[in-house]
Amino acid sequence: MVFLMMKFMFKSLRWLGLVVLLALAVGCASNMQNKENLAVAAGFKAITPSRPDQQAILAKLPPDKVTPVRYHGKLYYVLPDLQNNQAYVGGPRQYQAYQQLRLQQNISNQNLMAAQMNESASMNWGAWGGWGAWGPMGWY
Repeated sequence: MVFLMMKFMFKSLRWLGLVVLLALAVGCASNMQNKENLAVAAGFKAITPSRPDQQAILAKLPPDKVTPVRYHGKLYYVLPDLQNNQAYVGGPRQYQAYQQLRLQQNISNQNLMAAQMNESASMNWGAWGGWGAWGPMGWY
């Protein structure tokens, strides 16, 4: 009985580890895509730099980050997509909308994680028959 319980626990932990690694891999791979989606939803426009000065600016920007850029006296917010040689560009309004969308998404993710933790904590372990003779009194 103890052997079966240990085997079940190790198998469950192995699956949990696999799910966590998969989620981490998908999360890392889709991080840029997520930022691009948020930028577009906030009103940023995808622009391909056509002039040498625009390409130079794009090359200097940190990847995966929205950066403020002054260009011809105007303030723009730029999310570079170096793989596709383009940038998502918005003004102060679009940047504010982008920040709000990111905040809403973070709150939503935190609520989802809290709900999952609550669900896990409220599982009815007694439905499995408890620990039986291995409970506190069974050690003696």
